[in-house]
Amino acid sequence: MNFSNVMVYVNPQQQEEGQIRIAEAVAKKFGGALIGVSAFAVEPPFVAEGVIIAETSEDELARMKTDLAAKEDWFRKIVSLPGNKVEWRWGVEYPTTFLVNQARAADLVVVKRKQLKQDEYHYIDSATAMLQLGRPMLSVPERTTAMSADRVVVGWKDTREARLAVQHALPFLTRASRVTIVELCMADQQDAARSRVRDVSRWLESHGVNCQYDVRVHSSESDARYLIRVSREEGADLIMTGGYGHSRLGEWIFGGMTRGLLQESSVCLMMSH
Repeated sequence: MNFSNVMVYVNPQQQEEGQIRIAEAVAKKFGGALIGVSAFAVEPPFVAEGVIIAETSEDELARMKTDLAAKEDWFRKIVSLPGNKVEWRWGVEYPTTFLVNQARAADLVVVKRKQLKQDEYHYIDSATAMLQLGRPMLSVPERTTAMSADRVVVGWKDTREARLAVQHALPFLTRASRVTIVELCMADQQDAARSRVRDVSRWLESHGVNCQYDVRVHSSESDARYLIRVSREEGADLIMTGGYGHSRLGEWIFGGMTRGLLQESSVCLMMSH
């Protein structure tokens, strides 16, 4: 697997270049193309007692489309890849839905982790997108503009999601100078956990990955915070895990590790679901 097509979501009002710079660097590293994606949805009319109080006018819709055209110009100006390696896609649709649909053209989807507002008409919900993309997602913290992925921490759990995540991350892992696989378990599961991470380590080594592994017992510190601490100790700027969650009554409920990493990690996260 290779990251031949890297997709990055660009908010229509965005001026920060961080996740675009990282997406472009990944595309360059793997000789791939970069696809910029942006969208907004038209809010439905606000009606009170059968009377339309507010609705999007034709002029406002035209202005929003003009803003997206300007964002394409901005995107193409800050990207230094050859023109035939850069593509722009936009739509008048819910941003999260639009990104999920366009992900069929990508090997990797890059997003900025923290959105300014919880507004489904103008901003993506990156956590929900991760669970629906069917592609690995690279989540970039605000004000982060570079990622070497020279040292990587893998948060292992013996699940389908973690197995997919490790496979999806192979392009990064095979180029890293050191990969550290960590499983956190109960005290009476340490032998089984060592057997699991040893298998993962051997599998990665068969693909040319330089890796080490560790098993730790759950403590009062959350699993997410432990992984974040390991990443600091290892000098890693990428944490890779499976992404866990499910929908209940229309609301996405995330596992503790996934939620904690998305909320607290100061380094890039790569997740697969």
